Amino acid sequence: MMQKRDVTLMIEPEVRERVPLVQTTDGAVLVEGTRVPLDVVVSAFQAGKAAEEIVLSYQTLDLADVYAVLTYYLRHQDEVDGYLAERKVHAGALRNRVQANRNSSVIRERLLARQRHR
Repeated sequence: MMQKRDVTLMIEPEVRERVPLVQTTDGAVLVEGTRVPLDVVVSAFQAGKAAEEIVLSYQTLDLADVYAVLTYYLRHQDEVDGYLAERKVHAGALRNRVQANRNSSVIRERLLARQRHR
């Protein structure tokens, strides 16, 4: 017969921890102490990766930090999804500018000219 035991847990009603995220001057949000963007952690999580798998993919990440970031994401999903959508628009605009400025024939001519002068 099992003996009944009283279990007492010391639970604080509210524990506040700082989310290990920092924002760069260009607006990108990174996991603090790394160069891993929030976008990468959230995308991996959305693709079904567990926190442990994310840490294995990015060795600069700490498991507790990934859990904290994922907790923040789950509690502020609309806000984070809005940020991620904004970053995608920004990345697309930047990609378009780079492609518009890249004229492959000019680059090709420059490389051929260098080759001729050797």
